[in-house]
Amino acid sequence: QVQPVESGGGLVQAGGTLKLSCAVSRSFSVHAMGWYRQAPGKQRELVATITRDGSTDVSNYADSVKGRFTISRDNAKNVVYLQMNNLQPEDTAVYYCEVTIRESRDLYDFWGQGTKVTVSA
Repeated sequence: QVQPVESGGGLVQAGGTLKLSCAVSRSFSVHAMGWYRQAPGKQRELVATITRDGSTDVSNYADSVKGRFTISRDNAKNVVYLQMNNLQPEDTAVYYCEVTIRESRDLYDFWGQGTKVTVSA
């Protein structure tokens, strides 16, 4: 089975920086990877995704993180990163990695267990 593994969460002050990473086995053909987050008492929301388009990786971001967060991907290693700059208290959440695997005509989604990010004022 596919088991994405996240790392890099922690506790930082407002304005600080964290970099998250998520890895999945190189045995799989990865179509897309992304980051989602769930704050206490809130629904899970999209943060950023990166999708393979031929030789190009296409990324998109939630409006709330544009200009502060950057998603990147190492296709050879099946690793996705989320560089988070100028963190704010509202960024506090559990961050989940999502991986979409392509198998023939089918796509399969897998989720990591999450990594906590806490930003103090």
